[in-house]
Amino acid sequence: MSSTAPPVLPISNSQTTAGTTGAGGGAIEAPANNPAFRAFINNLSNSLRHGLDQRRPWSELADRSAFSKPESFSEATLRVRKNFSYFRVNYYAVVSLILAVSLLTNPFSLILLVGLLASWTFLYLFRPSDQPLVILGRTFSDFETLALLSAFTVFVVFLTSVGSVLVSALMLGVAVVCLHGAFRVPEDLFLDDQENSQATGFLSFLRGPASAAAAAAAAVPTVASRV
Repeated sequence: MSSTAPPVLPISNSQTTAGTTGAGGGAIEAPANNPAFRAFINNLSNSLRHGLDQRRPWSELADRSAFSKPESFSEATLRVRKNFSYFRVNYYAVVSLILAVSLLTNPFSLILLVGLLASWTFLYLFRPSDQPLVILGRTFSDFETLALLSAFTVFVVFLTSVGSVLVSALMLGVAVVCLHGAFRVPEDLFLDDQENSQATGFLSFLRGPASAAAAAAAAVPTVASRV
């Protein structure tokens, strides 16, 4: 008498991927694990550290014996240009300090600005192109994500106190820099390395995203360009 073997039931092995599960059910790579984001942060920190190394001594910036009233507006303009070329990094630090103090004294504006920057960074700039944005079960395309972030930016900058805080702080910083540059006599300053300071200036990290993307290209697939 022939015996029939029991039917074999198919078994599906569920594989879990590392990461955070999004609203659409897919795994979303954490921003800290994104090689492009890590390369950008490393490049940014290295550029900032290198820029701060180019700063002039603060005692030289605040030397009282080197201050005098300019005789004309043209002389004041010339002094501002020379002093800015020499104290470029120090001036950037002063403006940044004024901006930081203004934001710290306005915590609501600081929270909104941090949220805005985080939204652009994690939802658009460093979000993998093969992982669409999913919110409450709805999938948003790159164009819709860009439109939402742009609308959020307009709302934060123009319809809250963030814009006024930033503009007032920047205006105050520029006024401080211009006043110092106009009254600081630049005759005792050595401007021989002016070209080097301009080539490797404090804001050289603005070229960071390109080099960061090149450094991360070998580690991750190329992210498609967004509209």
